[in-house]
Amino acid sequence: MRNLSLTLLIITALMGCSGKNMDDVQYGSVPTIIPGTTFTGDGSAVSYLALGDSYTIGESVPAAQSFPYQLSAALNKANYKAAQPVIIARTGWTTDELINEIKAQNITRKFDIVTLLIGVNNQYRNYNINTYRTEFVQLLNTTLIYANGNKKRVFVISIPDWGVTPFGQGRDMTQIAKEINAYNAINKEESDKAGVSYTNITPISRQAIADPTLVAGDGLHPSGKMYMLWVDMLVNEVAKNLQVK
Repeated sequence: MRNLSLTLLIITALMGCSGKNMDDVQYGSVPTIIPGTTFTGDGSAVSYLALGDSYTIGESVPAAQSFPYQLSAALNKANYKAAQPVIIARTGWTTDELINEIKAQNITRKFDIVTLLIGVNNQYRNYNINTYRTEFVQLLNTTLIYANGNKKRVFVISIPDWGVTPFGQGRDMTQIAKEINAYNAINKEESDKAGVSYTNITPISRQAIADPTLVAGDGLHPSGKMYMLWVDMLVNEVAKNLQVK
């Protein structure tokens, strides 16, 4: 969120003076394939493109704790040879900024899996929600191109609710939740129309109101622990769909 930059720098500086932050907490091992629904890979190589914003780069946590890196690690544990993710994402990006950067990078290769998580900054900046729909569909079409037209290899992730974080305190949490729900209704509807996988992590994000370990040291973004919970939901779907040629 672009307008949060100065605030986050101040918060980060303060956290740096206080010793350990929430991401220093040991929260367990790499996410695992859920028992009873295990999908074991055949050792094949898996390339991965992650598209998004701060939630994709893992703002305020080490790269290894971001959800794309944890997803790659979980796939490796499931007997795939997942490469480090190629990431096109930046803190503050809206749908149009992501579209523009994808064009600028002009990556022509195809990927075995592509994830897309975008929209929180559209909501935060009060952009026209109808424009979000148009640009989200454009991005969905782009993910399908990168996935070589294979709908089973595209994975959309819902927008988390930042209103429950410490940064959101003093704001209208009910209104923020309502707006996040409206954006997620659009990305869910368009994902279903496109026939791609959709993972709803928003309920997990709302657990942060009662569990501070789910929030990174900046008081706004998810911690590695929360990303691990996202990956616990996502990895089975990815592993299953990798078996569909």
